[in-house]
Amino acid sequence: MISTEAMMKLQNGSDVRGVAVAGVPGEDVTLVPEAVNRIAAGFAKFLAKKLNKQVSDLHIAVGHDSRVSAAMMKEAVFGGLLGQGVHVTDCGLASTPAMFMSIIFEDTHMDGSIMITASHLPYNRNGLKFFTVDGGLEKSEVTEVLSLASQSSAMAVSSAAIASLDLIDLYSLHLRRKICAGLCAGMYDRPLEGMHIVVDAGNGSGGFFATKVLSELGADTTGSQFLEPDGMFPNHIPNPENADAMASIRQAVLDNKADLGLIFDTDVDRMSAVLPDGKEINRNALIAMMAAILAPDYPGSTIVTDSVTSDELTTFLQDELHLVHHRYMRGYKNVIDECIRLNEAGTVSPLAIETSGHGALSENYYLDDGAYLAVKLLIAAAKAKKEGKQLGDLIAKLGHPAEGVEFRLKITGTDGVQAYGADVLKQFEDRAAAAGISIAKPSYEGVRLVFPNGWALLRMSLHDPNMPLNIESREKGGCQQIASQVKGLLTGFEHLDTSVIQ
Repeated sequence: MISTEAMMKLQNGSDVRGVAVAGVPGEDVTLVPEAVNRIAAGFAKFLAKKLNKQVSDLHIAVGHDSRVSAAMMKEAVFGGLLGQGVHVTDCGLASTPAMFMSIIFEDTHMDGSIMITASHLPYNRNGLKFFTVDGGLEKSEVTEVLSLASQSSAMAVSSAAIASLDLIDLYSLHLRRKICAGLCAGMYDRPLEGMHIVVDAGNGSGGFFATKVLSELGADTTGSQFLEPDGMFPNHIPNPENADAMASIRQAVLDNKADLGLIFDTDVDRMSAVLPDGKEINRNALIAMMAAILAPDYPGSTIVTDSVTSDELTTFLQDELHLVHHRYMRGYKNVIDECIRLNEAGTVSPLAIETSGHGALSENYYLDDGAYLAVKLLIAAAKAKKEGKQLGDLIAKLGHPAEGVEFRLKITGTDGVQAYGADVLKQFEDRAAAAGISIAKPSYEGVRLVFPNGWALLRMSLHDPNMPLNIESREKGGCQQIASQVKGLLTGFEHLDTSVIQ
């Protein structure tokens, strides 16, 4: 029987993740079927309490991405839910945003949903994401689910009575309607006719976007690649942050002379894009593009991003789009929650977006949905083409740093990693102030130092025992100069490895 300690270690922020299958040397299986079964039961109990319902009255949808452990995981989830008397609907291969929408759609109207995924992590990993009508669970709520799971027993129950639903068909129809509405077109007008769009699904769950959304609306998707689900991810990591993945979709766009390239992560809650000339729309460029698309409808509004965005992005948002740039903590749930908080406090904030490609719009339930971001890009691209313009014109004035680096400084030899990191940050800030180095305020995460030619941000990792150090410079060679000064401020910390700073 899995211990309470082992159960609680499966938490990864606002998700559950672990090693689901053997095959990678040195990585023992931690997300065993028993744990999955009990966690599903824990979610049922949590949801019943939240909704003030009997567990036996709950309707919960379950979907999965293309991972090799999906079938094993799904069977264990079914057992845990059915053992509590839950009405279960099997949505099969799905995307994370679609699983949330199963709660929203009038035709389904689930009480909650579970997505079996570990995003872009290697094939041996898997995990669980939980949704209620309020969106994804908070970190504290996942802790509660795991605590309830620790008090549950694994159940083996027949799954013969489980209902089936092709949720992706319903979700694709929803996206097509959004595109048609955005282009003032009818569902049978084929409003994307004449556009050539290449999709890279990375052998994850995103292939439907080419076949059930784009093609249905008349787009030419010739050259789309890796649409077939394959949980071994044989072509490249399904991750828009991965350089090889972006190089692959870039080449596909250039080879096929496409109008636009779209790339999704495994469970389609993130995306990036490529313009016809091969320019990559990711990180700062993706944030700038989405903000430019939204700016006419939300003048003067606030864009919430994570902490590592560039000064050049701030300049573009504020000087070109006349928006407010609000840098916040890393972690997609942190960014989304801050966007929600601002709106509830009366500050209009239409977009919460991380440099990783997690982007959530207030108009779309604050749901980080890569396919919905793609819809917004497609509408803008189609409008631009009709007017004889280019989508890239929207961010033509976006500047870029000359250099950027990230170092991860390991913390070793101490059990109190968080407390040690907090002490390092306090002394780091004090030393910087004593040296006359400007410190950016407010800082919602870590310490951000401002130099004449760039900046440096030192912070604690969200999950790992290390301190990421991000540096950007407006001049070639500037990162090395800044790194040298920062390293000088970090001497004398015996448990902090600064040897990686070059």
